[in-house]
Amino acid sequence: MLRNFNFSNINSKCRRAACGHASPSSQNLKRSYCVDDRHNKALPIPFRSSQSFGQFKPNYQELAVLLKSCAALLAINFGKALHGYVVKHGHLSCLGVSKALLNMYAKCGALDDCKTLFGQMCYSDSVIWNIVLSGFSASRKYNGEVMKLFHEMYVGGMAKPTSVTIATVLPVCARLGDLDTGKSVHAYVIKSGLDTDVLVGNALISMYAKCGLVSDDAYAVFNSITDKDVVSWNAMIAGFSENRLIKKAYELFSWMLKGPMDPNYATIANILPIFASLDKNIAYLVGKGIHCYVVRRNELAADISVCNALVSFYLLQGRIENAEYLFHRMKSRDLVSWNAIIAGYASNGEWLKALDLFHKLISLRTMGPDAVTIVSILPACAHLKLLQVGRKIHGYVLRHPRLYEATAVGNAMVSFYAKCDKIKDAFETFLMMSTRDLISWNTMLVAFSGVRYSTKFLNLLNGMLKEGMIPDHITILTIIQFCTAVLRVEKIKETHSYSIKAGFLLDDTEPTIGNAILDAYAKCGNMDYAFKMFQSLSQKKNLATCNSMISAYVNCGSHDDAYMIFNSMSETDLISWNLMVRAYAENDCPTEAVNLFHELQAQGMKPDAMTVMSLLPVSAQISSVHLLRQCHGHVVRAFLHDVYLTGALLDMYAKCGAIVCAYKLFQSSLYKDLVMFTAMIGGFAMHGMGEEALRVFSQMLELGVKPDNVIITAVLSACSHAGLVNEGLKVFYAIEEVYGVKPTMEQYACVVDLLGRGGRLDDAFSFVSKMPIEANANIWGTLLGACRTHQMVELGRVAADRLFEIEVDNIGNYVVMSNLYASEARWDGVMEVRKLMRIRDLKKPAGCSWIEVERRTNRFIAGDLSHPHRSIIYSTLSTLDQQIKELV
Repeated sequence: MLRNFNFSNINSKCRRAACGHASPSSQNLKRSYCVDDRHNKALPIPFRSSQSFGQFKPNYQELAVLLKSCAALLAINFGKALHGYVVKHGHLSCLGVSKALLNMYAKCGALDDCKTLFGQMCYSDSVIWNIVLSGFSASRKYNGEVMKLFHEMYVGGMAKPTSVTIATVLPVCARLGDLDTGKSVHAYVIKSGLDTDVLVGNALISMYAKCGLVSDDAYAVFNSITDKDVVSWNAMIAGFSENRLIKKAYELFSWMLKGPMDPNYATIANILPIFASLDKNIAYLVGKGIHCYVVRRNELAADISVCNALVSFYLLQGRIENAEYLFHRMKSRDLVSWNAIIAGYASNGEWLKALDLFHKLISLRTMGPDAVTIVSILPACAHLKLLQVGRKIHGYVLRHPRLYEATAVGNAMVSFYAKCDKIKDAFETFLMMSTRDLISWNTMLVAFSGVRYSTKFLNLLNGMLKEGMIPDHITILTIIQFCTAVLRVEKIKETHSYSIKAGFLLDDTEPTIGNAILDAYAKCGNMDYAFKMFQSLSQKKNLATCNSMISAYVNCGSHDDAYMIFNSMSETDLISWNLMVRAYAENDCPTEAVNLFHELQAQGMKPDAMTVMSLLPVSAQISSVHLLRQCHGHVVRAFLHDVYLTGALLDMYAKCGAIVCAYKLFQSSLYKDLVMFTAMIGGFAMHGMGEEALRVFSQMLELGVKPDNVIITAVLSACSHAGLVNEGLKVFYAIEEVYGVKPTMEQYACVVDLLGRGGRLDDAFSFVSKMPIEANANIWGTLLGACRTHQMVELGRVAADRLFEIEVDNIGNYVVMSNLYASEARWDGVMEVRKLMRIRDLKKPAGCSWIEVERRTNRFIAGDLSHPHRSIIYSTLSTLDQQIKELV
């Protein structure tokens, strides 16, 4: 769709809207084209075609009109040709012609030529100064030049400032944040009697509002204007809006509706974003009211800028259908219209709709996408991983200098490639950018923040600092994220120190950076620094701060400390409760975890997928199928459709012995990913159902799901438990050859177990001896267990000797070897092992088992006689033991 990006460009004109806050209405647009047409006709045919005057001899008035037309059309070359004609024929002495020339250079942005001509003029009045001031004030680059010229004009007594002068200078004061100069200008206004001028009053309102003095000074000026025009109202409403005084902006708009002054297109365009920030339901009702007001006034309903504002408003509210309906009913649309709907779709996650409209915009071939369009559509391409479409857009950008030079477009391209995991392309795009801002550097730093690019991240950060870029909050958060990823606690300390010196922690009213530093210390295992950070944030800690500290304690296994923080919190959210449920579940406190689960529901909170995921391990700990079914029922009722949650439920059913329930859940799941297949195969392995596990594995391969080391280990385990030796070996030898992954130590252990259970102990020992990596305790322990099963004492002794070196304190190995000696009546060997246990002060812990009966968990410890029904239990066990002996 994008390979033929050849659009006919429409010349854009700069048009001023009232108060400078909205694009022109359709009437103004038509009027502008009429004016342009009139100016085109004002140029004589020979001049338009060849820039040669020939017999054309304009007088002073005609020259002034021609220069005015050049200014309106931004025809700088024609204007310079006229300037040459004026100088050649000595017309520069005419004040009218000189002013027209000066105005032409000012309007066309040729400020050096403008200043040179201004310096050559022997006579200067207020109009001439105003022309020069307006030319320089049009660009933020010349704010200082404007103030210098104004000082020369006023203090130097060169000319008397007029209302136009004041209206030109005050916006520059606002841009510079120079309130003192603004107030000085206001004092001059009062002394000179210009305070009654509406133009001056409007400029003062905007200046005070942009300097933050909206409620007092700006509003006082507004009230002092006797004959307020629509610009006065718009300026005041916009002032309240810019200073987030939404209620006052709304009240002023309501007051305006009751008065004699009707809102214009700029008013509507200003007020709608204000309403969008209210509560969604209220905002929607008020916005609908504004829409009805617009529909009743034809001049507003036909205005493109008003329709664009309404479309943007509906999209901000998530009312996509309303926005679509309005967009498609618009009689005429400009690029702002298309950009609004495309950006709105993207911000509401309607990526495909955004792309569809983007393609329709291209197919019109009457207007080309601008920087806003590109910045809006690239996130959709990134989300959908449409790399080729993004590359075509990039190609279009490179062919259009106005887009290529736009920093925002470059930033969007870098972000697009980074999100598509094309980090090299992102970096090349970053290096190609003609100008970079802090967003550019931050975007690239985020792309390099992974472990794979640690060197490039540090080099880029150093390059950014060398270029004089000052880090902001985003930079600091990215650096902390990087330090956490590479577990560099010393770098976290450096970043922490810089954040304190730069005042980030003082300015951080919502302690985002503080929370990130706390979390980083905790993830790097430095709990002392994490807790000190938590204490330092005590004055402004928020919910996220407490949750970060709880999470830190949960991750390091300190559930008591986590509960202490949790219990002291005045406000909690579901994250807090989920963390505590997880803390108890992971620290063998199943009762407390279940109690918390019930308590959070009693508090009126609705458990989410994370809550259930945190609680599920408890079901396995206490072998409670009843609790598991409760969790499953909640998942179904709450529509918590999550593939990871389904996989966890399946896994827990298997661990609780309900393999049939696990398989039914597996079959009923429409979407099966690697997690689901792994859980099901692991469940079958646990129950010795090797053939079923292999069947599911084959089904997975047929669906094209690529196996990883986890699922291969599960398949090997299933083969081992079911005695499928040949099938297991076939899977193992396919790991590297077919699946393209290196075997893990755990998989080697599975093969040893597979051979051992199959009685092939010599093959198992040979396999361990020939391993390309040194066998660990798990492998030797597996071999020892197999020797115990098949009573291979000598081979068992070899395995045990290695284990006694690797795991000196693991009493299980000593017990297994002792039992192996005892089975062969090798009492000298038994005494030797027991002596070794005494020397190393090793004691066997008491065995423990438990069972759930009628929703109650019953625990049994070896030698414990505390169970209330112990007499019946032991009597029954004795009877069963006797019956077994009789059968034998």
